[in-house]
Amino acid sequence: MVQTIIFDMDGTLFQTDRILELSLEDTFDHLRSRNLWDTLTPIDQYRDIMGVPLPKVWEALLPDHSLKMREQTDTYFLESLIHNIEKGRGALYPNVIGVFSYLKENDISIYIASNGLTEYLQAIVNYYQLDRWVTETFSIQQIPTLDKGDLVKTIIDKYDITNGAVVGDRLSDINAAKDNHLISIGCRFDFAQEAELAQADYIIDDLVELKKIVSKMKNENIC
Repeated sequence: MVQTIIFDMDGTLFQTDRILELSLEDTFDHLRSRNLWDTLTPIDQYRDIMGVPLPKVWEALLPDHSLKMREQTDTYFLESLIHNIEKGRGALYPNVIGVFSYLKENDISIYIASNGLTEYLQAIVNYYQLDRWVTETFSIQQIPTLDKGDLVKTIIDKYDITNGAVVGDRLSDINAAKDNHLISIGCRFDFAQEAELAQADYIIDDLVELKKIVSKMKNENIC
C-alpha cells in the first residue's frame, strides 16, 4: 500500500506567484537603488527557471555580477519573501489542507522536499501550521549536490521508506521520483510545463485528485 507522499513546495503546495513578483520587484528595486541594475525586473526569466535552486537562479538573472553580490541579493530576496509570507500575501493551493487530512487519516506519511531555502520553507510551514500533517520538511540546502533526487533519497534513507510517490510541478520532481523508484505525480499548476509533465506517471489539475490516485494505488498495490 501507499506508505509515503513527498511533496514539492513552490508551485505545488504554495502559490509562490502570489509573492514572487512582489519580492523580486522589491529585490531589483534594491539593486537599482545601489546602481547595480538599470533595466526592468526579469520576472519572466525567473518564471521560466522557477524550481531550480536559488544559487542557479542568480547565476541566470545576474550573470555579470560577482558571487558575493549574488549572495547578498539572495539574502535580500529571502528576507522579502519571508516578510510577504508573514504578512499573509501568499496562499496555499486549493484543497491542500483537505488532502493532507485525508492522507493522515489513511496512515500515509507526508514530507516536503523543496529547492527552497530552509528559512523560507519554515516560514510557510509555520504560517499555515503545516506541521500538523507534515512529518518533516527538507530543503535543498541540506545536501551538497543541490539535486532533488538526492534530497528525496535523504528522506527515504532517514525514514526507511520503501514505497510512495513524489508530487511536484517540475521535471526535477518527476526525475526525483524516478531516480528513487517512486511514483511520479505531476501538477499542472502555475509553473508547470507540458513537456515535463508528460514524463510523469500521473498528471493532476487539482490536488484533490490525489485522493483517487492514492485509492487506486492502494487497491492495486502498485506503490
